[in-house]
Amino acid sequence: MVRSLRVVHYLNQFFGQIGGEDQAGTACQVKPGPVGPGLAFKALLGGQAEIVATVICGDNYMGENLEQTSLAAAELVAQHQPDLLLAGPAFVSGRYGMACGAVCQAVAQQLGIPTVTGMSEENPAVDIYKAHAYIAPAGKSAAKMKDAAQAMVKLALALAQGQEPEPGSYFAQGKRRLVVREASGAQRAVQMLVELLQGGEPATELPLPNFEKVPPAPALTNLAEAVIVLGTEGGVTPVDNPDRIEMSMATKWGRYSLEGLAAMDPERFTASHGGYDNTAAKQNPNRVVPLDVMCDLAGEGVVGSLAEFFYTTAGNATTVDNATRFGREIAQDIRARFQDKVGVVFTST
Repeated sequence: MVRSLRVVHYLNQFFGQIGGEDQAGTACQVKPGPVGPGLAFKALLGGQAEIVATVICGDNYMGENLEQTSLAAAELVAQHQPDLLLAGPAFVSGRYGMACGAVCQAVAQQLGIPTVTGMSEENPAVDIYKAHAYIAPAGKSAAKMKDAAQAMVKLALALAQGQEPEPGSYFAQGKRRLVVREASGAQRAVQMLVELLQGGEPATELPLPNFEKVPPAPALTNLAEAVIVLGTEGGVTPVDNPDRIEMSMATKWGRYSLEGLAAMDPERFTASHGGYDNTAAKQNPNRVVPLDVMCDLAGEGVVGSLAEFFYTTAGNATTVDNATRFGREIAQDIRARFQDKVGVVFTST
């Protein structure tokens, strides 16, 4: 009888049922068997594999020292002698995605076993870790947990059994492998050219990444005459968040008055962003929107003056399309108010 595969599952503090953002600093720990979404994975694995343990770590704890903590997590995984590691899925969550990717990479390097996670294509961790782990395409939120789990399990079992995964079942890793083809490279190139000349669309054998090129604006020639506009994607808003800017997957941005202020007052402004520990930002919003320092620079004549408003949104899981739109609309709004001699200090968390 062929034994079932041994699987270890990695989760963050939320999906590991420890707690929410208040428990994001939780150190790595191990629970026996499946936990939370691991129960769905258990059902899908059936008798082919068994989740023998679940490693759980807080997103902040992992993120504060990603390399060292991911290696420590890999050591916990190794204690259970697994054949396979599952991580997440992280969907569009950037911190969770980075954690899943780092743990997958560390386990693959230390144990030499297949590692599989799931993420939305918009998760920034995809580009960083797709060459080091198999990342199955997943939706943007846990509402797609069932689909993500099915995709991850199908991919993981194929890898564990030494099979070639189906095209499209994971994000391309950008790795080159030597294979034998019947036609030479020159012959294939001519075939592609003929197909192209006949109006076809031949598939390239080496797809190139498509990077958007954004030319930088010309530098300001004289800061002492410039108006500086402040902005952030760190989720700083008036305490009542009048425009109801979403703190995850934002669909809007806001512009708020700074008239008469020399610093960001925590009684008037707060940070409700859901993608980082905003305790320090709530205590002192100047840490994200540096109004106090910029007022000092204006008083010293380093910059000419400050705009009497600032722009804000939340970058947490915000789509590339929405972020691009925000940038375009904010730039247009600034340009409509200042024709020249204007600069922007836009902070990111």
